[in-house]
Amino acid sequence: MIKSELIQKISTTNPHLYHRDVERIVNVIFEEIVEALARGDRVELRGFGAFTVKHRAARQGRNPRTGTSVSVAEKFVPFFKTGKELRDKLNEGATITEHAVKPAKALKASKVAKPSARA
Repeated sequence: MIKSELIQKISTTNPHLYHRDVERIVNVIFEEIVEALARGDRVELRGFGAFTVKHRAARQGRNPRTGTSVSVAEKFVPFFKTGKELRDKLNEGATITEHAVKPAKALKASKVAKPSARA
């Protein structure tokens, strides 16, 4: 789901609200989350999860193409930890739908090159 789909779904389920108001509300919520993270605050949405900012120290990395050593600057990265209710909902029934992520083994098997019919 993308942001416009979220706005459309909220508008549809709440016909008493104007679409432009729903869009403004969603944008304000996202802006507040971003601003809080920029300040270094933790944002917790009970049952859904918590957003935090993690510090990654400067380090020496390797260029995968050439193998040469490169300096990687320190940075701050967003981190999301799912809440218990969300984890429980995702694992409820343990059925895999057609939209679910493929298991790692199945994904690797699907990427194996198949013989070409050009021979």
